Amino acid sequence: MRTGITFTVSSADRARLTALIGDRNCPQKHVWRARIILLSADGAGTVEIMRRTGKSKTCVWRWQERFAEEGVAGLLRDKTRPSRIPPLGPEVAERVVALTLKDPPGETTHWTADMMAEAAGISASAVRRIWKAHGLQPHRWRRFKLPNDPQFVDKLRDVVGLYVDPPAHAIVLSFDEKSQIQALDRTQPGLPMKKGRLGTMTHDYKRHGTTTLFAALNVLDGTVIGRNMQRHRHQDFIRFLNTINADAPAGKAVHVILDNYAAHKHPKVRAWLDRHQRFTFHFTPTSCSWLNAVEGFFAKLSKRRLKRGVFHSLVDLQAAINRFLAEHNQAPKPFKWTADPDKIIAAVKRGHQVLDSIH
Repeated sequence: MRTGITFTVSSADRARLTALIGDRNCPQKHVWRARIILLSADGAGTVEIMRRTGKSKTCVWRWQERFAEEGVAGLLRDKTRPSRIPPLGPEVAERVVALTLKDPPGETTHWTADMMAEAAGISASAVRRIWKAHGLQPHRWRRFKLPNDPQFVDKLRDVVGLYVDPPAHAIVLSFDEKSQIQALDRTQPGLPMKKGRLGTMTHDYKRHGTTTLFAALNVLDGTVIGRNMQRHRHQDFIRFLNTINADAPAGKAVHVILDNYAAHKHPKVRAWLDRHQRFTFHFTPTSCSWLNAVEGFFAKLSKRRLKRGVFHSLVDLQAAINRFLAEHNQAPKPFKWTADPDKIIAAVKRGHQVLDSIH
């Protein structure tokens, strides 16, 4: 043992060190450290310990000292070493954040880590750490549109009121058109998915025409009335209204939530409303498609049936849509509105204030 270093191994420490050596799940660094201490307690010299553990003289001395100072707990803990790279000062992070919030130089739309590293004179990994610490993600963005409808608040409360507290003895329908649905056929058959390989689909396709789906979601029970049309003119809209009128139980009022598309306000449509007094239109605010409940059904249709579908003809596409509608109506779920309209109104006001202050 090194001169000036003395320690005794109690029975409890010896049992613990022996258990470390015998534990197959114990890290090897803990095993050879425990073996050094046990050999030292048994009277083995430094050269013998070096031979039996394969460690250097300084390594043996270091762990003998650590055990003498801290006991078994000292063998299980590694002392941290200072980094060879000096830490970045707070002024560097402030400069990176300030640059990130500005437009990058040249004809680029956003900062990358490499561009920022070159501009700030630090590494790209340091840039990523600073961005993560400050919640910045220049590579990401999302769409938004603030409504400019002067009657936004009134229309919002009107539509949300129909969702939350629908009138008694009435039907509430959320209506919209999904236009330009393409019947796309792939140029080659795809390969099926198997272990280690995704399903495949050719990047190119053949077009077989388009269709427009007119759909009305019954908010109360979740069923959908849908019809495929070639176009989405006011004549087609009136035809679909006649379909709703035929399907709706007689004697019940029908409240239709729809957007501000020109065909919905055509003079002939207004004349049709005058002839069918039980129908009432409730228009959503402009740029507020998220307020229309049927958009959720359209998203489900696109994701589950259209996006990865292969259609050999327009008739094939329309038949697939009709089957999806029938399948949906077999197990419908009522629509439930959960957002607070007051919070929506406050968020829109804040958005307009921010835009006005910036621009």
